Amino acid sequence: MKNIPLKQWLKAAFWGILYILFLCWHGNWWWIFVLPFIIDAFTTNFIPWTWWKRFRPSEPGEAENPHSNRVLYNIFSWIDAIVFALVAVYFINLYAFQNYQIPSSSLEKSLLVGDFLYVSKASYGARVPNTPLSMPLMQHTFPQWLGGGKSFIEKPQWKYRRLKGWDHPKKGDIVVFNVPSGDTVALKVQNPDYYTLCYYYGREMVNTRKDIFGDIVYRPVDRRENYVKRCVGEPGDTLQIIDNQIYINGQVLPDREGVQYNYYVQTNGHRFKDEELDEIGISHDDRQLIKANDKGKNDIASLGLNPSYPVYHFPLTQDMLLKFQKNKHVSRIIIEPSSRGGEVYPLGHNNWTRDNYGPVYLPKKGDCVPLTADNYWFYKHAIEHYEHQQLSLKDSVVYLNGMPADGYTFEMDYYWMMGDNRHNSADSRYWGMVPEDHIVGRPVRIWLSLDKDKSGINHIRWNRIGKKAWE
Repeated sequence: MKNIPLKQWLKAAFWGILYILFLCWHGNWWWIFVLPFIIDAFTTNFIPWTWWKRFRPSEPGEAENPHSNRVLYNIFSWIDAIVFALVAVYFINLYAFQNYQIPSSSLEKSLLVGDFLYVSKASYGARVPNTPLSMPLMQHTFPQWLGGGKSFIEKPQWKYRRLKGWDHPKKGDIVVFNVPSGDTVALKVQNPDYYTLCYYYGREMVNTRKDIFGDIVYRPVDRRENYVKRCVGEPGDTLQIIDNQIYINGQVLPDREGVQYNYYVQTNGHRFKDEELDEIGISHDDRQLIKANDKGKNDIASLGLNPSYPVYHFPLTQDMLLKFQKNKHVSRIIIEPSSRGGEVYPLGHNNWTRDNYGPVYLPKKGDCVPLTADNYWFYKHAIEHYEHQQLSLKDSVVYLNGMPADGYTFEMDYYWMMGDNRHNSADSRYWGMVPEDHIVGRPVRIWLSLDKDKSGINHIRWNRIGKKAWE
């Protein structure tokens, strides 16, 4: 002990204090038993942490090392570096930051397809992992070049607990979360989700026809697919959508500048060139000219448009809509009708649409929400799958765990998430509320943005690098 240099004691003290501060934040003091091992690694070395260094080749002028083996030394050096990197990445990924790539256009024009984001997990408080034994940087599946298959082990499963953060999701925030409908997945057909497939095809067919739907797998909360949407409803809010306009507690929630809706744009015979659409800001994927075949003509005629002239289908912001309204080649513009948006949550139990929805109440922790035959189907999935209680309905009477119940006290906060690209977003209108234990974090900055419509140096959107990602 006396021969240990002061420098090593100072290193041990630094890392020991840092570890204790982490435990204060984490709150799990069972991990205090790791502290002696940290101190030992810097001081006494009772445990031979770097035993492999005995194979180090001798340097010129040094005495010959009898255990020298350059091959073994290089191999173990690489293993040591890789293990350290994996452990560091694991903890950073769990408690600090996570990388996320925007895969779809649901948040255009706020976040674009091809944006790469830093997502802060500390903002809303990092979650203690439900599934601690998982491979860093892999959400749920190994890539095919590593053989595919699950990248996590289900057991042990820890209960949900969130560490102290400095904020909570608020209306207007862009939030990354685990999609609630991703708990059960048909591996061959993941869009639409498993519950929608069961609704249309029947649970028995989906579960047995592996040739069509593939294996059915269950994923723990923190291993479900990550989505990014905007929070438009907080716990305790009553939300309703009337003719595409969101109302919170009876008050209009104004659309943000980048909110888009789908429109049909008919011209007087003019066909738009790529340069014209580039100037307006419509991406290549969003450029749809309705085909002039029999089906296309019928679709156009059903909208009250003239099938003899070109009809385009575009998602447009208010600013883009005004540009088309002023365009001399445009003769008529109509918004896409609700009937083209498909059925919404809860499937088969309401006459709501994506454009006219609710009203619905978003529970907050400790709320006792009345349960009736009218709202039973809206709350059933949350109570059974997120709160793990049994709910049933018989003769208009709601039963909770087999007993008649006129209300339920929720154990978590619930949020309503929607995309800014309102008619091209799979969001809470299609799979319901997002419970607090599904919240991953808050996007902070865009560190890279790639435009797949362009090549060369223009493939990178240089003006987006470093831009705030939460606005």
